[in-house]
Amino acid sequence: MIADGALPAANGADQHYRALERLYASAPVNAKFASRLHIPGDGRSQLTFTVTPEDYHAAGAAHGTIYFKMLDDAAFYAANSLVTDRFLLTTGFNLFFSKPVRAGQVTAEGRWVSGRRRVFVAEARLVDADGDEIGRGTGTFMRSRIALSSLPGYAVDGL
Repeated sequence: MIADGALPAANGADQHYRALERLYASAPVNAKFASRLHIPGDGRSQLTFTVTPEDYHAAGAAHGTIYFKMLDDAAFYAANSLVTDRFLLTTGFNLFFSKPVRAGQVTAEGRWVSGRRRVFVAEARLVDADGDEIGRGTGTFMRSRIALSSLPGYAVDGL
């Protein structure tokens, strides 16, 4: 029985997902981006970004580095949601830009595709505020020697 006002204890997977979300938020590079990570379940991630004119190239749309950042992060966290002990590293990433994006909210949806031991493959797609796909990418990620528990931003509640 759960006492009034108390929440049930999060399971281990949920604790890992929330710790990865905190890790994302703690990365110094993410202070430069209006973005938020959510991991809804194994092998999935969702990032919301707000693109502003400060992200534009000279022709008035978001620079490709913004696309890469969003796609790589979404695919990476989809893959790392399946790994509870080590930080993954991006070893390769292929991009496809299908539409320019200007100011507004963009969602990056990440999905694990294959691999569970050393190398993982994950993909991501970008969707603009109108629901149009504006880009997609596929990445390969490899287990590193870096323990997640050694990273200051990663903390599993109660452990």
